[in-house]
Amino acid sequence: MAPTKHRPDAFPLSETQRTLPIALLRAREAVMERFRPMLREIDVTEQQWRVLRVVQEAGEIDATQLARAACVLAPSLTRILKTLEARGLIALHRDAADRRRTLVNISAVGKALLHEAGQTSAGIYKEIEERLGADRIADLLDALENVTQDLDLSNADAPDDG
Repeated sequence: MAPTKHRPDAFPLSETQRTLPIALLRAREAVMERFRPMLREIDVTEQQWRVLRVVQEAGEIDATQLARAACVLAPSLTRILKTLEARGLIALHRDAADRRRTLVNISAVGKALLHEAGQTSAGIYKEIEERLGADRIADLLDALENVTQDLDLSNADAPDDG
């Protein structure tokens, strides 16, 4: 890794192009620019897509868990859920055991949309895999998962396993 250049009058910060936040954002943009045409075609935002995918995988999920799993802030999730429900893509209902909890399910219309878009999405993933290689993607996903776990503030005080 090349050393960071510092000018005497500069802040003691790394060059932006070699910072983790910027590098992660650039990588995200490089990936997402391939998916955005598909999302525009089905009239779904990136956040809505993440929410739909998580709900599809979960079958039924509490809104709080959904926000965390889809990487969406709770106020944004409320708006997203209203939009998706109005389009008939999801169904919302109160938990019978705890009326404060909202449960989210994917609807038949939502399943159909994801199935249709899934064909295109799979093709995009295949193109990315052809460029990067399956092993490289797996290694990157493992590394990112480890970074997330190591930096998770909720686990900051947890004892090490080693």
